[in-house]
Amino acid sequence: MKATKLIPFALAALALSAIGPVSAAPLTVSSYDMLNGNTGSYNYWDESYSGSGSKFVDGAPLSGGKGDLTDGIIAAANWFITEAPAGPGPYVGWTINPVIHFHFAGPVTINQITFSLDDANGAGGVSTPQSVVIGGTSHAIADPIGSAPFQFVVSNLNLNVSDLDIQFIRNNQWVFVSEVSFDGQAGDAPLPEPGILALLGMGMAGLALAKRR
Repeated sequence: MKATKLIPFALAALALSAIGPVSAAPLTVSSYDMLNGNTGSYNYWDESYSGSGSKFVDGAPLSGGKGDLTDGIIAAANWFITEAPAGPGPYVGWTINPVIHFHFAGPVTINQITFSLDDANGAGGVSTPQSVVIGGTSHAIADPIGSAPFQFVVSNLNLNVSDLDIQFIRNNQWVFVSEVSFDGQAGDAPLPEPGILALLGMGMAGLALAKRR
C-alpha cells in the first residue's frame, strides 16, 4: 500500500485514540449550599429545599440539600405571575449577588451549564443579571429582546471538578433564578476538543475515499 493511502488510516487512528470513550449527558447535582432568597412583594425563598437551614427565612444559610434550582421546573412566566399571590413559586430571588456552591457525587467533567433566568426589564427591580461567575471566570449575560424569562447557556467549559462555585452579579435590585442544569460526563476525563473532532472527520472522510478508490 502506498504511503499516501496510509494517511487517512493514520488520521482516523490518531483521532480515535485521542478521544477514547466519551458521552455527554445531563449531570446530577448531589447538593448545593447557599444563602436563601429574600422577601419583597412575595417570598422568593427556596421553599422546596431538602437540606438543613431555615428555608422560610430571608438569607438563611442552606446546606446539604437540593431544591428549586435543580428540580427540573423552569419558569415560563415572569416573577410577578408565577410567584403571585402566595405559595411556592419556581424562582429563587435575591437582593445580593448570590454565591451557590454546587456539589457532585464524584469527579465530573462539565461541558455546558444552562441558567434559567427572569428578565422583567426592571419591573419590581428585576432584570437580566450583568454576569455569572463560574469557578472564578466571569461570563457576561446579554440582555435579550423583550421581557420574557430566558435561558443563558455557557458551553465548551471542560471543567474537571467535584464541587463548583457559581455567583450571579446583579444589574438591578433583584436577580431571579428558576433552574441551573449541567451537561457533561461522570469522571474526570476531558471531553474531546473541537480540533480532535475535526481530525476524526478528516480521517473518516479519507477512509471513505480510499475505499472507493
